[in-house]
Amino acid sequence: MYSNRDFEKSSVGELVSENYVFAAVLHYFGISFYQYPTDSLEKVCRRHKVNPRTLIAELESWAMRVDPTPEELYLNPIELLVAYLKKKHYFFVRQELPFLSNLISGIQPEQNFGALMADLRIMFPLFVEDFIHHIHEEESRLFKRIEILQDIEDGHYRIQDALTILEKDPIHLLADQHEIHDDEMEGIRRLTRDYFLEESAPLTMKVLYHELQNFEKELAIHAKIEDELLFPKAVELEKEALRTIRKKIRTN
Repeated sequence: MYSNRDFEKSSVGELVSENYVFAAVLHYFGISFYQYPTDSLEKVCRRHKVNPRTLIAELESWAMRVDPTPEELYLNPIELLVAYLKKKHYFFVRQELPFLSNLISGIQPEQNFGALMADLRIMFPLFVEDFIHHIHEEESRLFKRIEILQDIEDGHYRIQDALTILEKDPIHLLADQHEIHDDEMEGIRRLTRDYFLEESAPLTMKVLYHELQNFEKELAIHAKIEDELLFPKAVELEKEALRTIRKKIRTN
């Protein structure tokens, strides 16, 4: 590993080729790595008024990030699971998608990648629009529904109102409508031939393919957590709330 001094003297291109995550860290500080492939990190940081040590500390912090396992999430109450999923939504929308959009719109492709990049520049914004719509829909319908179920369980609704709410839009119908928003990623997979690149491909394309593939993996894990943890927990919460309300109606 570099000492801090060596790190600062190394070119941005060298640093990114050794660790693609560095491209995302640079983007976090407003620096597009592909604009400065041969400039030293020190020079680029000076230009953008960023302390190189702050940047290195952020890289180390990113390297240490660990998401909870599905088992750990399963053991938590549903509100913590929802909070985790909301946090991931925020990370996707505020960090990962802008970084991918920046790469796709900013990379000046070599001739043999020109047509592919032109297609990606049409396809990716449509995917982003669809994905953000899906997130808003999920948060306003499913997450809101879970919040209401908890309020019913805590006795914040009159019995008759609670019964009306519980019988309308049951969770299992929302589960049936829950689709994995992977259609556009499927198109991107086909376009990139499953993210296949020759060893001689430019660094910009290697970083882009790596980030697209990584984002797709994140989406698959996210969808699995929703389908296999969130929905079953929400269905159970709803059944319990219905049982409680019907019992109250019978005893009144």
